[in-house]
Amino acid sequence: MANRMVLNETSYIGEGAIENIVTEAKIRGYKKALVVTDKDLIKFNVVSSVTELLKANDLDFEIFDEVKANPTIKVVKSGIEKYKTANADYLIAIGGGSSIDTSKAIGIIINNPEFSDVRSLEGAVETKNKCVPIIAVPTTAGTAAEVTINYVITDEEKKRKFVCVDPHDIPVIAIVDSKMMSSMPKGLTAATGMDALTHAIEGYITKGAWELTDTLHLKAIEIISRSLRSAVKNEPKGREDMALGQYVAGMGFSNVGLGIVHSMAHPLGAFYDTPHGVANAVILPYVMEYNAPATGEKYREIARKMGVKDVDSMSQEEYRKAAIDAVKKLSKDVGIPETLKEIGVKEEDLHALSESAMADACTPGNPRDTSIEEIYKIYKSIY
Repeated sequence: MANRMVLNETSYIGEGAIENIVTEAKIRGYKKALVVTDKDLIKFNVVSSVTELLKANDLDFEIFDEVKANPTIKVVKSGIEKYKTANADYLIAIGGGSSIDTSKAIGIIINNPEFSDVRSLEGAVETKNKCVPIIAVPTTAGTAAEVTINYVITDEEKKRKFVCVDPHDIPVIAIVDSKMMSSMPKGLTAATGMDALTHAIEGYITKGAWELTDTLHLKAIEIISRSLRSAVKNEPKGREDMALGQYVAGMGFSNVGLGIVHSMAHPLGAFYDTPHGVANAVILPYVMEYNAPATGEKYREIARKMGVKDVDSMSQEEYRKAAIDAVKKLSKDVGIPETLKEIGVKEEDLHALSESAMADACTPGNPRDTSIEEIYKIYKSIY
């Protein structure tokens, strides 16, 4: 069986990377951008770092700023209408995963109008045409949406998130500039950083993992583990390293999938609007414990990359525990809550959450086969 790798065309990584937006837009002959973002990023002058560049170089644009933390079908449809009325020919997504995911859905539907209901994009849908060109400018170090073929949309009516997987949605250009992330508050930095660690760990142990993605995920675990505490303190080196670490994780998991940490986190976003990174961080160590019997020697390497000493002298039980404990410590050090109750989850919803998690697109990739009952037990243990 051949393993597939899909990556974006061009990436610029490092401080000052946003300068390359102008060069790329001109070389590619783009005429007018729809800048997809949220109101807070405009308010705090993050978006202006890009729009001032566009103005200075006579590149036309309009702004769509209706993105929310868990983008909805309604937001996507509104963005599609804005794109059409603006007569744009490409998208610049500025923000976290929400802005980039919204852009992916807009871009796919513009070029594949038969999916205009949005819901029909769920799962691994075979669209015919590549999406509208996207230049993705992440402002958080977590989702790696700029380099993945995945996006997540919330169906408010049905109170669920659905995952879309489509090689046609990947941005053509990724602009990973740590300066664009420097205004992230401490809590958001911690949450998105733990999201990135979850991507790396789940991607490393998923059923689809193979040697090339293992290499990427292990390096991502190493970078994120050494850098997140520093990034939370807003130290430039930590910010820069986290920007790279989350991107490397994205290169891997986009091509092999994830597991039930994400399956269990998605319903929390749909039910309670829980920030995705926080949900992942709270759930991750418990699912790691559940999955341990299906992971062979991989937890030893996770522990090693997280800085645990003398792992080669440990028994399998010891290094598995060491890996889980290292994740718990990092999460605690950056201020992540420890229980579902702390983040507003209602105990009476656990059965509905379990059903939604079992139906999630990430569940089949989990290294250990599971069930609604098993997922409920995990939720219960975290509550």
